Amino acid sequence: MKFVSVRELRGRTAQLWRDLEREKDLVVTNNGKPVAILTATDSDSFEQSLAEIRRCRATDALSALQRDAADRGLDRLSMDEIDDEIQASRTRRRIG
Repeated sequence: MKFVSVRELRGRTAQLWRDLEREKDLVVTNNGKPVAILTATDSDSFEQSLAEIRRCRATDALSALQRDAADRGLDRLSMDEIDDEIQASRTRRRIG
């Protein structure tokens, strides 16, 4: 996978589009840190590719939530504790 800076992207756009055809993915960096991934696609596979990217983002977000819950010990709540939390949340929503 090829890494290109934002400056390179601005200055060598035509060449980078050709590179994208060959590489299939380019990582765009800003100050040496990845900020974007350019992925080659075509009109036939665009919708499928976009759906896959969105699915991966959703899976990643869910994993982050699960890690956070485990870090805070929330993965060990009993069903009664979960029900109490739901009830308290609903009560706050009605009041607030």
